[in-house]
Amino acid sequence: MVLQSIAFAVIGLAVAAVALTLFVDYFPNPRALTVCTAVVSALIGGVVSGYALDHRLPGLALLFSAVSSALLLSVLARPDRAGGHGRHRHA
Repeated sequence: MVLQSIAFAVIGLAVAAVALTLFVDYFPNPRALTVCTAVVSALIGGVVSGYALDHRLPGLALLFSAVSSALLLSVLARPDRAGGHGRHRHA
């Protein structure tokens, strides 16, 4: 269980690194918020999916960990604040 938790945290860090590298303009929040959100959501998603799968398919739990981390990071993304991307809204 400890090794899986470490793997979930590493997955969260990897998802945060990819998001901050590829979509740097979409995350105007502090970097610590983005990284912590990715790590915590990967840990929670991995643990919950591990219990739901009764720890029989650890590879699938790792996949669900990455998906839950990416989904929660998408909540933080602000494409309307990205410079030069998308449509501009007028008041």
